[in-house]
Amino acid sequence: MTKPIYVTQPYLPPLEEFIPYLEKIWENKILTNGGPFHQQLEEALCSYLGVKHISLFTNATIALVTALQALRVNGEVITTPYSFVATAHSLLWNGIKPVFVDVDPDTLNIDPAKIEAAISPNTTAIMPVHCYGRPCDVDAIQKIADNYNLRIIYDAAHAFGVTDDSGSVLNHGDLSVLSFHATKVFNTFEGGAIICPDAKTKLRIDQLKNFGFVDEVTVVAPGINGKMSEINAAFGMLQLKHIARALDSRKEIDAAYRVQLKSIKGIRCLGEPGEFAANHSYFPILVEDDYPLSRDELYQKLKSHNILARRYFYPLITDFPMYRGFPSAHRDNLPVANSAAQKIMCLPIYPNLTSENITQVVSCIRGGLQA
Repeated sequence: MTKPIYVTQPYLPPLEEFIPYLEKIWENKILTNGGPFHQQLEEALCSYLGVKHISLFTNATIALVTALQALRVNGEVITTPYSFVATAHSLLWNGIKPVFVDVDPDTLNIDPAKIEAAISPNTTAIMPVHCYGRPCDVDAIQKIADNYNLRIIYDAAHAFGVTDDSGSVLNHGDLSVLSFHATKVFNTFEGGAIICPDAKTKLRIDQLKNFGFVDEVTVVAPGINGKMSEINAAFGMLQLKHIARALDSRKEIDAAYRVQLKSIKGIRCLGEPGEFAANHSYFPILVEDDYPLSRDELYQKLKSHNILARRYFYPLITDFPMYRGFPSAHRDNLPVANSAAQKIMCLPIYPNLTSENITQVVSCIRGGLQA
């Protein structure tokens, strides 16, 4: 059997380049609690991403939980069913009721036209997701939030380095949360971050991620341990040196897929990103009804050829038992999301994917036409 082609692989710089960072950590013996690499990475990311304040976290899920705490969100929050479960889990962990609305058929992001009808007297916030790193309709969402005095927390797990005509998409809303998980465009092995607009909010977030401590003897909030370690932060500093190359490679792979898939009937690529700078974090396709195989049949066919694509996002969050009982989770309320979940498949994309790998993937999909 041929070597597996995974849906993603982390970009790893040469190991010898990481050794000096480790030697520095061994020398100063600071492993966590906001050490020098932690501080350097916060400053470097603010500069690279074009944001004012950033707070590093051990992972993005803890960051989402903390973001909700930082803004004192409660009651109900309107969100999307078309995402990784951490989006909605962060709400339940805070005792907040998720209210699900449908997605736009072209972007698969939350549909602003559906948000307003879902607002109730208990609604306090909106939690959209920049799905696949493609920006939501931020202007429409902000207008709704302003009209109803709602907070906006963007789950921007996929959106590292993405910009629109106003700059970084991470500057929209009240807070944005990034993921630095191993599968993401930029990774720190595990990690995450909250982007916020002012120093006062950052201070509250930094306190909440460190048990609520202000100093050695003062605790002002029921915080959590969400700090990023020095090992992770050091790796992030090294990754930043290579991020331009990684993003260029992803862009080339995205373009190659689009050219080779264009002539295959029944396979639809999501439209090319219209934002100023995309990160090509995923390559989603929709397996339409006029393709000879169902999505799941094609998924199994690829798997039989050791091509490990993934059905992101299937099942929908609203299909899981802890959510399916909510009235907003009813399938009739989410026709577009349910349709997309039955058709979606993300093809392999990562910086070291070769042109031969791409040809293998496309040839297997093209072979389905003879099914």
